[in-house]
Amino acid sequence: MRLRKFRQTGCAMITIDNLKFSYGAKQALKGVSLRVGKGEVFGFLGPNGSGKTTLFRILATLMVPQSGTVTVDGLDLERDYRKIRSRFGVVFQSPSVDDKLTVFENIRHQGHLYGLWGKTLKIRAAEMAEKLGLENRLGERVDSLSGGLKRRVELAKGLLHRPGLLLLDEPSTGLDPGARLDLWKYLKEINQHEAITILVTTHWMEEAERCSRLAVMSHGEILREGTPEDLKKEVRGDVLVIQTDAPEDLAGRIRQQFHYEGRVMEGAVHVEHGNAASFLTDLVRTFPELIRSITLRKPTLEDVFVRHTGHRFWQEEKAAGAGIKTAEKSAAGRH
Repeated sequence: MRLRKFRQTGCAMITIDNLKFSYGAKQALKGVSLRVGKGEVFGFLGPNGSGKTTLFRILATLMVPQSGTVTVDGLDLERDYRKIRSRFGVVFQSPSVDDKLTVFENIRHQGHLYGLWGKTLKIRAAEMAEKLGLENRLGERVDSLSGGLKRRVELAKGLLHRPGLLLLDEPSTGLDPGARLDLWKYLKEINQHEAITILVTTHWMEEAERCSRLAVMSHGEILREGTPEDLKKEVRGDVLVIQTDAPEDLAGRIRQQFHYEGRVMEGAVHVEHGNAASFLTDLVRTFPELIRSITLRKPTLEDVFVRHTGHRFWQEEKAAGAGIKTAEKSAAGRH
């Protein structure tokens, strides 16, 4: 009930207005505007080079906006960044736990950074350990834990001071499928029972599906924004993936014969159709010599990305150079 109230009030946890950031001539963010409500699980989905990591680092107060404004829980990010830091927890893509310390020692040192000591710290540490299933691991060294358990220790550190906002940068990195499911189970519990707003950056489609709302990013811009289901509804009908030895030729013939646009990607022709099952039969009957196989499937978030960029999500990720990553690192730590 508490979570429902947060969402009905329409209160904003994060408001971004015309945010721009460049690394020399490279524009990482091109006027991004966005609102994240309190109590949401909001995801930024985009390939490497899309600008989501730059945006995350600005929200984590590691970099200063060059243009535009950002407010977090009503506070101006550039002016009130010290106050904002006390109101959010953060889990970076790179591990921040000390492998040579125990789980409790890692949590205790994090507590000291937030001014927690003595009995209060012990109570908070025990509380976090219980919520995240670490109560029997507090005395174990972190280097003896699995990747999934280490991620839980990261979460315990980020939530120790009871923030209203949790920032997660590629939280599933390095986790096997089982550990990813485990992580998201805990994130959902935290969100539902504590009314904590969770903001995630990801390039995993499966992870993006678990968010209540998404912003799909490419080349420093937000292409689309909405719930995963609403975004997928933008794709007209189902998707046919046609394997052929002559994709460009087949796409042209489909356009000429049926007036449907087929996109050629990785040697296959992709076609959206409102009655895909019937259209499949028409294609096989009309072009039997060109078609090797056809797969019919429901739309995915990648289809949304393709619809707005003209190419596949992973193609863009492979094409993104390492230059922006290097520049992001050099621009970090401004505060």
